[in-house]
Amino acid sequence: MNRPETTLFMLMSVDGKISTGDTVDLDFDRDLPKVSGARECLHQYYDLEKQTDLFSLNTGRVMAKIGINERAQKPKKALFSFVIIDNQPHITLKGVEYLSQWLTKLILVTTNADHHAILTPRENVVPVVYKNEVDFVDLFGRLKVDHGIERLTIQSGGTLNAVLLRQNLIDHISIVVAPVLVGGKTTPTLVDGEALHTLEDLVNLKALKLTMCCVIMDSYIHLRYDIINPASSG
Repeated sequence: MNRPETTLFMLMSVDGKISTGDTVDLDFDRDLPKVSGARECLHQYYDLEKQTDLFSLNTGRVMAKIGINERAQKPKKALFSFVIIDNQPHITLKGVEYLSQWLTKLILVTTNADHHAILTPRENVVPVVYKNEVDFVDLFGRLKVDHGIERLTIQSGGTLNAVLLRQNLIDHISIVVAPVLVGGKTTPTLVDGEALHTLEDLVNLKALKLTMCCVIMDSYIHLRYDIINPASSG
């Protein structure tokens, strides 16, 4: 392939939610440790997360939600690197500074020419700038050609997950299912984005091939699928 091999790795509820609600105050990482029956073996997800690829793709919105902009203590240098999509920006100057100290490399992708990562250059922070919107097919090609990324773990939100799936940029799915029901029609799910409206839109459905189903402790399940992408996709 002329892009990295990709795996979408996420924690979700039995009803497909990836958060406990639809506001920034609600979050799986913060809230599931408070839920009896889910908290006891939540560590299994984080243990699996440590085994993912050395490059992970995420969003500035998620980074802000987990408190990157508020972290004051100097972090221990990590062996992994991030590709972060951040247009608004959600990551502040302080957040960029923290990430640069923490990560081996930060590839910051943005359409915002005034992003802190551009205005205040750092040796291990590489800005990738698009004019109007991020071209993800082009981006994934550049990640492999320019940065030598062969494998990439995707941990973004439901909206970006939908974009990447419909552009045939995700090859595998690795899902840890927590034994909890969340509900709420506006709560983010594994795949959000624009709904299908017509029969012609059915081409956007993604068939999956199950490659692993493992029941882990305390009713958690780990599922792995290959996505059946068109043979012509790059």
